[in-house]
Amino acid sequence: QVQLVESGGGLVQAGGSLRLSCTASGRTFSTYVMGWFRQAPGKEREFVATISWRDGIIRYVDSVQGRFTISRDNAKNTVFLKMNSLKPEDTAVYYCAAGTTAGGTRFTDYNFWGQGTQVTVSS
Repeated sequence: QVQLVESGGGLVQAGGSLRLSCTASGRTFSTYVMGWFRQAPGKEREFVATISWRDGIIRYVDSVQGRFTISRDNAKNTVFLKMNSLKPEDTAVYYCAAGTTAGGTRFTDYNFWGQGTQVTVSS
């Protein structure tokens, strides 16, 4: 079992930056593929980014490519999402997830989920 706790969300103006963190419990963090998803009001949860330590695979949804960076610190059981040049359409609840499918972009590729952290970008 893996427990995930996100932090770092907040209110920011368009063009600003935020860094989300997700800390996981458990000794096997480094074996998991870690992902970030987001869900805006009235919309389905969508894939944002994923990172696989063992395979070196990193993927982003096209809309954040070049603006967001996913990284992980296995020694601290933490995965990060650095978000630059934020836009109002990035407003959503951001969820951290852990799974076993390298490069996974589907909701079903992940087995464990955090509670989410709100990101609001004002125009």
